Amino acid sequence: MAVAGLYRRVLPSPPAIEFASSEGKQLFSEALQSGTMEGFFKLISYFQTQSEPAYCGLASISMVLNALAIDPRRKWKGPWRWFDESMLDCCEPLEKVKAEGITFGKVACLAHCAGAKVEAFRTNQSTINDFRKYVMACTSSEDCHVITSYHRAPFKQTGTGHFSPIGGYHAGSDMALILDVARFKYPPHWVPLTLLWEAMNTVDEATGHQRGFMLISRLQKTPSLLYTLSCKHESWISTAKYLMDDVHVLLKSDDVTDVQKVLSVVFTSLPTNFAEFIKWVAEVRRQEDAGSSLSEEEKGRLAVKEEVLKQVRETELFKHVAASSCCRNIPSLIDKDTLPEIAASVCCQGAELLTGKVGSSNGFCCKTTCVKCLKANGDTPVTVVSGTVVTGRSEQGVDMLVPFSQTNPWSCHVSGPCNTIRMHPVTSDIITVLLLALPPGTWSGITDEKLLQEIHNLMSTDNLPPLLQEEVLNLRRQLHFLKRCQDNKVDDDLGVPSLSQ
Repeated sequence: MAVAGLYRRVLPSPPAIEFASSEGKQLFSEALQSGTMEGFFKLISYFQTQSEPAYCGLASISMVLNALAIDPRRKWKGPWRWFDESMLDCCEPLEKVKAEGITFGKVACLAHCAGAKVEAFRTNQSTINDFRKYVMACTSSEDCHVITSYHRAPFKQTGTGHFSPIGGYHAGSDMALILDVARFKYPPHWVPLTLLWEAMNTVDEATGHQRGFMLISRLQKTPSLLYTLSCKHESWISTAKYLMDDVHVLLKSDDVTDVQKVLSVVFTSLPTNFAEFIKWVAEVRRQEDAGSSLSEEEKGRLAVKEEVLKQVRETELFKHVAASSCCRNIPSLIDKDTLPEIAASVCCQGAELLTGKVGSSNGFCCKTTCVKCLKANGDTPVTVVSGTVVTGRSEQGVDMLVPFSQTNPWSCHVSGPCNTIRMHPVTSDIITVLLLALPPGTWSGITDEKLLQEIHNLMSTDNLPPLLQEEVLNLRRQLHFLKRCQDNKVDDDLGVPSLSQ
């Protein structure tokens, strides 16, 4: 029987020039000498082929995020944190992307949610001269990359809408190098920048908007150092709606007379799967890989996380939350607030990740856990929770690196070998950070003016220490983008949302 299928396409040339051709090599050499191939080497190091016919947007984003060395803050496979198309699911379900593709606005949203700085422009919001300047600037740097959304027709290529990064620019011929992520179809190729603009200056029928381009770079500070919002479970939709819409309405009740009433209103009607929405980030490592010492990177990362936790505990809002009975009685969070329970759970998760058996039917059981402080060369003590995880007949030693706070204990604590009371992240501080991250307009429904002013003072980010302020504003930014995705408005407004509303 004959085997049906397509093996690549012949690249229409002109207008394109294949990268690996003699002419293409000459363009590369000249552009390299001119300094407009600087971004190429990072991109080519992480160049990937889209894994599904409709995953061009996801492949472009994961390629650029990896080239920028942005930490996903979540595991990919085994012990590795790495951007992959399968992890880019916060703005659109992967199955839907697989079936229908993804829009320009949602690709920009994905990059935002992943922790990148994004500037997105449709062709009716920019000019070809501005586009050329952006391309020249990004191709002359390793710190910024351009992703284009274009229609293939002006290049005489088969297919319709497509996403790919720009790998370089040749000023003499005014040509851009497209690193086509559909490598099974076309190789990387040079195209006239004017023709690329024409290809972008087309309407995406799915949204009715012009296509365009986006500039992706690193944020000055790493976002979500300790806390992050999770879209892994579909319950995020109901939780985001509750926090961004419903709470404001519920607070209009005349019964809201003091801070504890406000907290009660917010947390009494929480969606069932609320605990899946906001997490504190725990990290694991194999004991045999790591030995007894921590790397400078691990120590530095833990030190920053501990400072964030300390700053949360020092807010006045935290004191109200810790004293609130409604917050202490949130069963979905409080049932794993003790360090042994968290350690057992996270060490099991870590063992699954480290052995590459995530979701395996082979059960993981945490046999033992112990808390220890590591201190060397006068460094600040670092808390490590060690566990022995059993699966079948094998055992895996796992360490969990735990951020701790040494402020006054408002919730559960642990005394370690350091003879100091030190507290790990628990429900009260997670709730505190989430409350701070809610948009200021959330509280405007409170009718009592004196109470409204008190709440605004408690929830204000203006006077927070810079580290905690950045953490909170990043979570607020995530909330805004999730709300836009939920309302299908990311394609109507590409700008970064105002965090003061």
